[in-house]
Amino acid sequence: MRANIAVHARSSREINEKVADPYMRVSKIPQPAVCGGCGAVFLKGRWQWAPHAPKGAARETCQACRRVQDDFPAGIMTLRGAFVRSHLQEVLAIARNQEQAENKDHPLHRIMGVEEKRNRVVIKTTDIHLPGRIGRALLRSHKGELDVKYDEGAYFVRASWNRET
Repeated sequence: MRANIAVHARSSREINEKVADPYMRVSKIPQPAVCGGCGAVFLKGRWQWAPHAPKGAARETCQACRRVQDDFPAGIMTLRGAFVRSHLQEVLAIARNQEQAENKDHPLHRIMGVEEKRNRVVIKTTDIHLPGRIGRALLRSHKGELDVKYDEGAYFVRASWNRET
C-alpha cells in the first residue's frame, strides 16, 4: 500500500493574504466577548477557550458558529474507497480525534457535519486547516492517497482521501 499526497494551488503555510475568511469580522470585536453558540471567549485579540466567560463580556457569535448556522463550510474532506466502507467507525474516530486535538488551541476549527453517502463520506469543516490534518492522519495510520486543493480565489479547501483495500 502506498501513501501519496498531492497539494494543489497553495499549501496551508502559504496562504495568500488577499484571500481572507469572509466570516472574519472586519470591525473590532468588543473585548471580552463570549460566543452564545459555543462558549468560546474573545480575549487578547483571538477566540479561545476559557473556564468561564469574564464578567460583563459582550455577546458575539464566532465565525465558526456562523458558518454552522449558514451551513457554509470552509473545508470539505471526502473519504472514498472500500477501506472506508469496511472501517468507517475507525476512520471517523481518527477524524474526530484530529478535530479535538486542533480544537484545543483553535476553537474555530471544527467539524460541522459528517454525511455518509452511498460511495463516500463527506466531512464539512469550519476552517481550511482541519481537512488536511485529517488526511495526513489517515495517511500515517492507513496509507492511501490524499489530494488537497486550495481555492485560489476564496477561503476554501477541498481534500479527498482514498483507499480501496
